[in-house]
Amino acid sequence: MTARRRAGALGAVAGVIAVGAAAGLAAERYAVGRARLRPDPEAREPFFGLAADRQRRVVADDGVPLHVEEVGPEGGVRGPTVVFLHGYTQELAVWHYQRQAFAGDNPGRLVFYDHRSHGRSGRSPAGSSTIDQLGRDLYTVLQTCAPRGPVVLVGHSMGGMTIMALADQHPELFGPRVVAVALLSTSTGKLAEAAFGLPTAVAPVTNRVVPFLTRGMRTRPEVFERGRRLGTDLAFLISRSWAFGSRDVSPSLVEFVERMTANTPVDVIAEFYDTFTDHDKLAALDVLDRVETLILVGSKDKLTPLAHSQLMAQTLPSAQLVVVEGAGHMVQLERAPLVTLHLRALLRRAATSVARSA
Repeated sequence: MTARRRAGALGAVAGVIAVGAAAGLAAERYAVGRARLRPDPEAREPFFGLAADRQRRVVADDGVPLHVEEVGPEGGVRGPTVVFLHGYTQELAVWHYQRQAFAGDNPGRLVFYDHRSHGRSGRSPAGSSTIDQLGRDLYTVLQTCAPRGPVVLVGHSMGGMTIMALADQHPELFGPRVVAVALLSTSTGKLAEAAFGLPTAVAPVTNRVVPFLTRGMRTRPEVFERGRRLGTDLAFLISRSWAFGSRDVSPSLVEFVERMTANTPVDVIAEFYDTFTDHDKLAALDVLDRVETLILVGSKDKLTPLAHSQLMAQTLPSAQLVVVEGAGHMVQLERAPLVTLHLRALLRRAATSVARSA
């Protein structure tokens, strides 16, 4: 083939790719436009805007400052201290609806905090971006913010894994201090085997590509940040698909989740990746047999699939397993009233258990 013909062929291929890319982008924007035109009952919800009674900075054992917010009375609390732990690439604001509901009827003192490198907490050294370190961070938060009295721990996704890490590191706390645990949309391990809603046939390719991408995100984060800014419509569609079970979910909820992810630097996303492939805390569930435990998951969760919660329930038969039909990974947002109802029931069971043992 002559140089002219090769150039012509390459030009034709480039033209086809350009047309395909333009068509894909147009389709993406059309889909997002249609989604955002739906009736949106959450449009005026003050996400990121709830006021705390107190804010404080808790310094982790390696010097990383953790941003903590408290709601409710500081002393003379009639109920337990309830500590909420958010997930990967999220912030404490993700507990928006539970914070509103519980602040209204004051079941006790509420404590929310941002994990290291997330939200308003300080940046972690890359080598400390691990589930085990998050467990140590939780211990420090408890020692600082709830040094006495009963505690209930509520963890979503990576937050649930953090609770398991604490149980592994400090089993003596469970029973005497930690009286109840809620594990929402989480896993004890084997997350590298999760298909994330993709066809099983592509899993081997995904398992090779994702580590390659995370290495690039660590070494050239500025390139990925630029790409992320250009793909905001695609980010909206991905957030809707992976975070929620319904395509009719409020556009404002999707944008809320997408914004939390966008607030997380790409190198932080990459730094935490390895800890999910290494995470294995199945044995730590034995510790939770001492306390009231709720395991809750959406039936359409693509990130921590239903089978992971079912395994936890089999290992911990004393726990209550709740499967929320049709809900995805962000179940506390997608089905907020139902999740709050089950958390209230957990608090009542915990109070009965504490009274019985007194």
